[in-house]
Amino acid sequence: MTKIDIISGFLGAGKTTLIRKLLKEALQDTKVVLIENEFGEIGIDGGFLKESGVEMKEMNSGCICCSLVGDFGASLQEVLETYGPERILIEPSGVGKLSDVIRAVQNVHTDGEVALSSAVAVVDASKCKMYAKNFGEFFLNQIGSASLVILSRTGNISAEKTAGAVELVRTHNPKATIITTPWESLDGMQILKAMEEPGDWMEELLEETRRQQEHKEGHGGHEGHCHEHGEGHGGHCHDHEHGEGHGGHCHSHEHGEGHEGHCHSHEHGEGHEGHHHTHDHGPGCTCGCHDHEHHHHADEVFTSWGKETAACYTKEEIANALKALEDEDTYGIILRAKGMLPDRSGNWTYFDYVPGETDIRDGRAELTGKICVIGSQMKEDKLQGLFAK
Repeated sequence: MTKIDIISGFLGAGKTTLIRKLLKEALQDTKVVLIENEFGEIGIDGGFLKESGVEMKEMNSGCICCSLVGDFGASLQEVLETYGPERILIEPSGVGKLSDVIRAVQNVHTDGEVALSSAVAVVDASKCKMYAKNFGEFFLNQIGSASLVILSRTGNISAEKTAGAVELVRTHNPKATIITTPWESLDGMQILKAMEEPGDWMEELLEETRRQQEHKEGHGGHEGHCHEHGEGHGGHCHDHEHGEGHGGHCHSHEHGEGHEGHCHSHEHGEGHEGHHHTHDHGPGCTCGCHDHEHHHHADEVFTSWGKETAACYTKEEIANALKALEDEDTYGIILRAKGMLPDRSGNWTYFDYVPGETDIRDGRAELTGKICVIGSQMKEDKLQGLFAK
């Protein structure tokens, strides 16, 4: 029997860090294969995980939950036949819907015997309210579909803010186990044990995904709009789940009178000297601020820009570029940036960015330099100029 664990989490939540910890402290004597699915064509996390010595299968041309369900099934079968693993870890794209990935696993028919062991959502406790407001369709789906929710960065915030994160999780998932203790205080085996003991919630979770699939299949071809309209806004208003082939918009938020432009409402972590926006939603808003289940694909809301490069960058140049990404008017809404780049002395720098937080560190040499940026309403020409060499 091969166990499958899905490690989901929104952009920059800490999925790769968690997987590293599990591989080092809990699965070091287990035959593990990691299926890595990144949003966009430039794969970064695979490079971050190579030192773990785990076998990897990378899928960078799209999301498992969107266009790659067939390819995912083929990849899973290939992994089983080639490696015969005891365990498969699936790390979906940060903008993927966990419910869809669970469904993809359920729908795969393989020659080997496999079982879904856990469905994990890693949640950044310092940014969860902001992500829930702006990208709830994707972010809250991960929380609501998880058998285990692991809060990250709880060691960097107050007890009150951690309690607020727990309350948000409980609102959208009253049954999942929640880990609130900072990871450095836990051993990987403790986390693995929590993953493997979801109780009755896993069976209920699987049954719920089956019901959702049957509901979608029974409502194919539905067309319509789904808005909760503000003053003076005419149109249709529905509040239900749309099946496959849904031909209209699907939002549940207020539209300001005559408002045009982009839509975001950011809350920054404690101590962050950032700006605060609260925008109403224009007719063309695609920010993903939704209050109920929808069926947008990730590439309808998010975009990815990246490049491979042989150019050399100093740590200062990287730091300045990442700081510049806070300027939404110039670059769009940047949710995640990561990469690995050489300097002129032959040393390599790895970097990670999420709003209000940057990590720049030394890393081992790679075959070539890579940069990947993910966000919404991004201005790719400006990003190209920012990292031009």
